[in-house]
Amino acid sequence: MPPAQLSLLVHDAGRRLATAGIPPDEARLDAELLMRRVLGWDRATLLVYGREEFPPGLLPDFEQLLSRRERREPMAYILGHAEFWGLDFQLTPAVLIPRPETEQIVEEAVARHAGGAPPDHIADIGTGSGCLAVALACEFPHARVTATDVSREALEVAEANARRHGVVHRVRFVEGSLLAGHPGPFDLVVSNPPYVKAGDRATLAPEVRDHEPGVALFAGDDGLDVVRAIVDTAAAATRSGGWLMVEFGFGQAADVEALTGGHAAWGEIELLDDLQGIPRTLVARRR
Repeated sequence: MPPAQLSLLVHDAGRRLATAGIPPDEARLDAELLMRRVLGWDRATLLVYGREEFPPGLLPDFEQLLSRRERREPMAYILGHAEFWGLDFQLTPAVLIPRPETEQIVEEAVARHAGGAPPDHIADIGTGSGCLAVALACEFPHARVTATDVSREALEVAEANARRHGVVHRVRFVEGSLLAGHPGPFDLVVSNPPYVKAGDRATLAPEVRDHEPGVALFAGDDGLDVVRAIVDTAAAATRSGGWLMVEFGFGQAADVEALTGGHAAWGEIELLDDLQGIPRTLVARRR
C-alpha cells in the first residue's frame, strides 16, 4: 500500500465505519480516536500533523482496531476505558459500559445528603465496572461501600477501578446476587440493574446486543425482575430514613412507581427524568 496522509486515512476509515452502519459524524470521530490511539497522540497533535504520512509499520495496528469497530464493537471496549462522573474507568467486555444518565444517581445521592449527615454505609447492587461504587466512595470519603455482582470477572474490573482511584480500602467486593447475604443496615442503596425486556433483544443496537454482557442487560418479560427484587431486598436492608436509588428503562415508570408505592417500607417516592426528559431514576426513602 502506498504511503497515505494521516488526514486522508482518517477520512477513508470514517467512510468505512459509516458503511458499516455507524452514523457518519460518529464514524468520523471514531476513526480519529482509533488513529490517535495507534499514534499515541492527542487531538491537537493530529490536527497539526494531519498532512504527514502515516507510519507504514503501524498500519496493521490501525487496521486491526478499525476492523473491530466495523464489526460494531463499542469504542469503550476497543479503547479499554470510559469516563463516568469525571473519573476514568477501565473496561472489559465483562462489564456494562457506563452511561451518562447513570450519573444522575450520584448527583441525587450528593444532593439528598447535602447539609446533613453523609452516608456511612452504601450498597451498590450489580456494581459492574464499579462506576457507582467508586464515584460514591470518592464523593463520601468516610463511607464504606459494599459492591455486589454475580460476575467474578466484573468484580475484578470494579476492584481494579477502585484501586485506581484510591478507594479500594473502603469498598468491599462481594460475588453474589442482590445484597449477597449482607443485610446492612445501609444508609444508601443504589443500583443500575438489568432492565431490558427479554423480547427487546432484536431492537438493540449491535454494539449493545452483540457485545455488552447479557446478564447486565436483560431482566425477564417486562424487564423489571431485578428491580422488583431490589425494592424488596433493600426494604429489609436500609435503615429508617435511608435512601434507595435505582435506574430503570423507557416505558417502565408507571410500573416502577406502582411496585414501589405499593410497598409499605418506602415513602417520598420520586421518579426523575434524564436529560432527554425520559423518566430514568427511582428515588425512595425508607420510612
